[in-house]
Amino acid sequence: MLDVTPLQTAVDALADRLRSLPQSRLHRGAAAEGLALARRLATRAQLIERPGEPPRELPDAGVFAVGDQLAVAGHDLVEALRAAALRMADGTGDSDAKAAPADELAEAVREVRAAAERC
Repeated sequence: MLDVTPLQTAVDALADRLRSLPQSRLHRGAAAEGLALARRLATRAQLIERPGEPPRELPDAGVFAVGDQLAVAGHDLVEALRAAALRMADGTGDSDAKAAPADELAEAVREVRAAAERC
């Protein structure tokens, strides 16, 4: 079983931080950084769940929603990675997949932690 705890923890911590930032800090770039990350995580999840279909872009719901958007996108990716890992473990996964779920997980954790340092 793929341990997705590091991604869940990193996403939840950054989402909570974004939710608690003052408006001035959100407008100075933290919200844009959070939205960009949420969009990347959402895209990853969609590509895992629906390979071959173009991903839809996460809309900009405003600076005060970015923490929630990040949490939703991150949790969607967690679930997509879990499902992909289960499919690979039981032999129903795509052998031509772009990257193994563990590799995708590690890259997503690095990306979230890097964004947290910038916010």
